[in-house]
Amino acid sequence: MTLGEPPLDSPVEAKISWAEACFDLERSRLRADQHLADLLESLKTAVQRSRERMCSTGIADCCRECEEKEGGSCCGAGLERHYSGILLLINRLLGVTLPKQREDPSSCFFLSSSGCTLLARHVLCINYVCSKITTQTKPNQLAALREAEGEEILLLFQLKETLRKLLKR
Repeated sequence: MTLGEPPLDSPVEAKISWAEACFDLERSRLRADQHLADLLESLKTAVQRSRERMCSTGIADCCRECEEKEGGSCCGAGLERHYSGILLLINRLLGVTLPKQREDPSSCFFLSSSGCTLLARHVLCINYVCSKITTQTKPNQLAALREAEGEEILLLFQLKETLRKLLKR
């Protein structure tokens, strides 16, 4: 791999450009790696499980209501700074089309009118719930959600490490 990943403090557009260029250059080789393919499929399943738990607990509805009626959002502008080029490349490998521009100046670059455009999200985006939600959610439901999120985070870590090794070859 001849492309060096941009530093984390680079503008999000630079990280998106790197992920796109890397995807175009390496997609065939990366998709041919069975271990990487298995991790990507496992992550898709884990993301689906986490999102199902967010919906079944009512957390997703609570977040949407907060955004639409109260003007609040945990997905504020600047959150995208935490995203690395590798994480964005993982999204491309998952079939996600990365946005070219921000929809709302006060929101995260990756937030669209229908929610987050990414499948593979930063740990902050996976794991953060506000105190309003934690006080309204039953402990056993929150524990089940946290378990699903933990699986998602572990797979994401494994994917990042595997991808970095593959890109060094």
